[in-house]
Amino acid sequence: MSGLFDLSGRRAFVTGANTGIGQAIALSLGKAGAQVICAGRSSMAETLDQLEEAGATGFECLTDFADKDAAVAAFGKAAEDHGSIDILVNNAGIIRRADAVDFTEADWDAVMDVNLKSVFFLCQAFARDVFARQAEGTIINIASMLSFQGGIRVASYTASKSGIAGLTKLLACEWAGKGINVNAIAPGYIATNNTEALRADRQRNEDILKRIPAGRWGEASDIGGAAVFLASKVARYVHGAVIPVDGGWLAR
Repeated sequence: MSGLFDLSGRRAFVTGANTGIGQAIALSLGKAGAQVICAGRSSMAETLDQLEEAGATGFECLTDFADKDAAVAAFGKAAEDHGSIDILVNNAGIIRRADAVDFTEADWDAVMDVNLKSVFFLCQAFARDVFARQAEGTIINIASMLSFQGGIRVASYTASKSGIAGLTKLLACEWAGKGINVNAIAPGYIATNNTEALRADRQRNEDILKRIPAGRWGEASDIGGAAVFLASKVARYVHGAVIPVDGGWLAR
């Protein structure tokens, strides 16, 4: 592959790459020429098979992002085993649902540990390595519509994704002049396994589609395309952006 979107010779570390959006991002980066380290706590076999079918190179890295020390150690080991990492995609995330008056500390901490704490320390580990090598790099964080909106019954998720938006901007301010692009993608309603029940609910599905100007649910590959853009030369002057890929949801 050639041109401004060519990622040949670059290596990506994608968290939560076993399914859904993370899998689509891994596949899109691989098709653009990057080697992809697929990281998460579940088997990456399906993603690695898809990468192989596409003629791309992928590796598995099993770790639990609930433990930031384990996550950082896995990142370091991946770089040691496969070579320096040029692109970090922080996609892994979890959600807990309960009324705010009933929300437990355990559910608060569980979500914040995976969705925000580990993200920050992975960014830190990535930047330290890039600076030590006097190289350049790209960080792509996965935000949410709830980086902009409040939501209901997802207190820790909303807080974590609002935090991702703020953290993305802060790191861009600190690192834009040092060779690292830090941006985020905020997916809208995407057709994945996680939203299958929602799409199967006829009334909820109709209500959601009425709100989306594009008139359809997004595909995971829509997020993968945005990730390729942000990782490419085309986006070299894009810093601190939180880009909605939502079919126009926020514009409504």
